[in-house]
Amino acid sequence: MSTVRRLVVALAALAAVTVFGTVGYLLLGFTLLEAVYQTVTTVATVGFREVRPLTTAGMIFTIVLIVVGVGTVLYNLGVILETVTEGQLRQHLERRRMDRRIAALREHVIICGYGRVGRAATDFLASAGHQVVVVDTDRSRLADLPEGVLHLVGDVTEDRVLREAGLDNARAVVVALDNDADTVYATLSARAIRPDVVIVARARTTDSKAKLHLAGATRAVNPQRIGGRRLAVFALQPHVAEFFDVVMHDENIDWRVEQVPVGADSSVAGHSLEGLRLRERTGALLLAVRRAPDGQLEPNPPDDLVVPAGAVLIALGTQAELEALAALAR
Repeated sequence: MSTVRRLVVALAALAAVTVFGTVGYLLLGFTLLEAVYQTVTTVATVGFREVRPLTTAGMIFTIVLIVVGVGTVLYNLGVILETVTEGQLRQHLERRRMDRRIAALREHVIICGYGRVGRAATDFLASAGHQVVVVDTDRSRLADLPEGVLHLVGDVTEDRVLREAGLDNARAVVVALDNDADTVYATLSARAIRPDVVIVARARTTDSKAKLHLAGATRAVNPQRIGGRRLAVFALQPHVAEFFDVVMHDENIDWRVEQVPVGADSSVAGHSLEGLRLRERTGALLLAVRRAPDGQLEPNPPDDLVVPAGAVLIALGTQAELEALAALAR
């Protein structure tokens, strides 16, 4: 029997005992108020004297009421105590377990806000096998999280909450709050704690996009604008749009487009693309190169381009091909 059901049964039993005692004393000649008072004092064992002198029948009835009533009251107290302590204890243990799991994470993504945008980002990252920590102020929203996704109830505009979400060890932060003011503040807080973390922030307007960049966002994204552009691309170039949808989102195929950083001690650094022969050695197709973190993307790079350390390669290939390219670029 569930705890809630036991509590209902216990309260119903207490009510039944009260009615039983009241009716019994009414039959013994008590008034209604005297009967209720005598029943409550008897069942509660407070030790007050009888309202009226008891006859033999009254004493026998009182003995029965004490045996039944005191047992019922004790049962009620036990159930109420169990309901309170069990809920608090379970919640405390779950929170401790969640905190330990979050503290052990490395290279995870923090999702700030579990609305429509945060939910979509969480679903995509979780389905791709990435570790995610979702933070929201509304506990009821987090009830719909996919199984196994770590979460935290709190306000991400507070530094303490960001640290509890594992910001010190996070790979990236996605800020998708309900209003731009909170998004700007959370972005400022995250950037102050981790100057090197990737922060992707949701912008509701063009003006807020500029403010988010000033606040420290690596990227500021307007989902409505992107959605409108994708609709237009599907209308004009459906095959191109479908291709990018497939390689970015379709889990049924092995092809992916991924970014591969070039390490400082990589054998790739300092060599031209022609000499590296990346396609022959790994099977991955190089689509673009970004030579510096703040540099421009160079699509379809020429063969004589020399890849510097710290560059980022954008490549298309299967998981095995991309892993081979990543191993070569380390």
